[in-house]
Amino acid sequence: MRVNEIFYSLQGEGFHTGTPAVFIRLSGCNLACPFCDTSHASGTDMTHLQIVEEVGRYAGVRHVVITGGEPTLQADDRLIELLHRNGHFVQIETNGTRPVPKGIDWITCSPKEGPYALTDVDELKVVYQGQDVEAIAALFNTRNLLLQPCSCSNTSEVVEYIKRHPHWRMSLQTHKLIDIP
Repeated sequence: MRVNEIFYSLQGEGFHTGTPAVFIRLSGCNLACPFCDTSHASGTDMTHLQIVEEVGRYAGVRHVVITGGEPTLQADDRLIELLHRNGHFVQIETNGTRPVPKGIDWITCSPKEGPYALTDVDELKVVYQGQDVEAIAALFNTRNLLLQPCSCSNTSEVVEYIKRHPHWRMSLQTHKLIDIP
């Protein structure tokens, strides 16, 4: 697998904000979002066992977030199985255009453009850019609807939208606000 980076921090956005987690950021993406802050071409080739070993260096951390780029381009059932075998809770952050591996404990879908391969997700985290988020939400089964400003540039617009549509919750990129990875 091509790994952009593995690091330990706090989950900075979404439902699990503030949770200590080891992040496995995989290289590669099937979309080209203009606001993306990840270099998808760089990375190190690692085996499943090397990845699990690196995650294990952060003793006592149960929560693992597989992200990218688009992690479903590389993450597979074997990686999830090995992480579970080592006692980890596995969250994946995906754009929803591809199926996720079996056994994922928490699916965060941050849809950008369809068609979508997922319908049942644990949280839908939409980066708001004025699009019809109600139409997007109607495509997914979830109880957790989160609306996130685009790179903190339209926060007041998101606040006003949520106040008018209280079934949504705010997701901020707190890791950027408090300057952590």
